[in-house]
Amino acid sequence: MLQAQKRPTNIYMEANPNPNSLKFVVNFMLVDEGISFDYPNLQSAENSPLAQELFNFDAVDRVFIASNFVTVTKKEEVEWVEIQDIVRDQIKKFLEDGKAPVKVSFEEDPLFDENDSEVVKKIKGILDEYIRPAVEQDGGAIVFHSFQEGIVKVLLQGSCSGCPSSTVTLKAGIENLLTRMLPEVKEVQAQGV
Repeated sequence: MLQAQKRPTNIYMEANPNPNSLKFVVNFMLVDEGISFDYPNLQSAENSPLAQELFNFDAVDRVFIASNFVTVTKKEEVEWVEIQDIVRDQIKKFLEDGKAPVKVSFEEDPLFDENDSEVVKKIKGILDEYIRPAVEQDGGAIVFHSFQEGIVKVLLQGSCSGCPSSTVTLKAGIENLLTRMLPEVKEVQAQGV
């Protein structure tokens, strides 16, 4: 009898500025570049079998999936040394079995809308080109929310959600860049943090 071959899966762990989050980097893409999925709880993870499995661990507080990594945020009372290998092994087994971490498909690019104003298109372009790669490096994501009266509102996801240094990143980094590149932008605010 032939046995199904497991998908070769390598995972390494990276710390990030949020001490309660750990980034599990995989040797292949999990979702399309620039797309991310943030699951603050089990109820929100209905389209992610991987997130559902990870929420079976009491220590897991949040799951975030983007490009080639999964960021897991643990509950504060648990130490990473107690659970990091268990979480890594669960992700590895799930992916080796060839399962899809997220069950969603898009007809069109969810990041760009042809009805966006020119300023919004420029804001999204700057976020995508300059800011998203740096935020993903730290195991998180930034998503455009809205632009009104000079104020850009963004969503911080993954390890950025609840991170002590996210306010500094938002004001010193993102706001500074956007206000310098686009005179229409006066301020940047985070939604839902």
